[in-house]
Amino acid sequence: MPVITNIEDLRVLAKKRVPRMFYDYADSGSWTESTYRANESDFRKIKLRQRVAVNMENRTTATKMVGVPVTMPVALAPTGLTGMQHADGEILAARAAEKFGIRFTLSTMSICSIEDIAAHTTQPFWFQLYVMRDRDFIERLIDRAKAAGCDALVLTLDLQILGQRHKDLKNGLSAPPKPTLANLINLATKPRWCLGMLGTRRRQFGNIVGHVKGVGDMGSLSEWTAKQFDPKLNWGDVEWIKKRWGGKLILKGILDVEDAKLAADSGADALIVSNHGGRQLDGAPSSIEALPAIVDAVGSKIEVHMDGGIRSGQDVLKAWALGARGTYIGRAFLYALGAMGEAGVTKCLEIIHKELDLTMAFCGHTNIQDVDRRILLPGTYPV
Repeated sequence: MPVITNIEDLRVLAKKRVPRMFYDYADSGSWTESTYRANESDFRKIKLRQRVAVNMENRTTATKMVGVPVTMPVALAPTGLTGMQHADGEILAARAAEKFGIRFTLSTMSICSIEDIAAHTTQPFWFQLYVMRDRDFIERLIDRAKAAGCDALVLTLDLQILGQRHKDLKNGLSAPPKPTLANLINLATKPRWCLGMLGTRRRQFGNIVGHVKGVGDMGSLSEWTAKQFDPKLNWGDVEWIKKRWGGKLILKGILDVEDAKLAADSGADALIVSNHGGRQLDGAPSSIEALPAIVDAVGSKIEVHMDGGIRSGQDVLKAWALGARGTYIGRAFLYALGAMGEAGVTKCLEIIHKELDLTMAFCGHTNIQDVDRRILLPGTYPV
């Protein structure tokens, strides 16, 4: 086993162990992938102020996200097909998050169901909702999340229509994989993954198959989902969902200040500055570039979180310094899951926490609550 010291080590290992179509699904963006790449590269442009001769004892990264105590301002982002990176992937990731003291967010398009996660965890988790044309199904999904004890609903606003991801089309992405010659050859090189999948019954979209009339297998599911994402989603729907849910509501997919103001006025508890990991509008700004203006505009009215491009604890600290009161990791934990299962996700969180803790200390702070833009070198960060 190679020595794992950073998220890139986990990515390299995942690429070796996960079938190409599922690795590429996680590690890709739309069209030219310029926004996907900018999410990472724009973090690297931001420079930190190192301070010395400061007492660095008794450090803490603890905070709260929408009132939930967390060991660091990080949650696991909702990611589709997580259970295809590793057998029972959502369950494994949720358990690792719970043990670490942070929140896991389950995607509508997960392989393991809401009920699967509830059965294998002891703490609440969050549920991410896509709005479908079938409103009866959406109402039942919300009710299932309530019944499972989810203590926040993450409503995604930036996937009314689907951005084109070239790799998915070229790979013939499907769950389970289509038995094409190329896919069968590739699967033959991933014995660990295949053995894991043979040992689980969870190989379909657990929140949908069996819960929608007429959808009982992958064939009927594909036909249903192609027609279901609702292009008419609007702020009136947000109000309806907030009332139906009745609990903490987080709005995901905000990139523009005007939309942030609407989100703040909607009565939601938090918004997530996000470009869907560069998977929707290619050419949109990176999340970290969009963050400061949104914080300045609405940070006093609504809790601002962000996701996109976080690959280290330093990235988390930079986002916090620019006003994000929570961050989300998606690809980082997916690489870890594909590489090493639950132990990989735990390793990922340990890496990020250690980097966050040490970087905070090097910048002269022992409590993350005291960190602000003054730890960043002027002229290196977006304003």
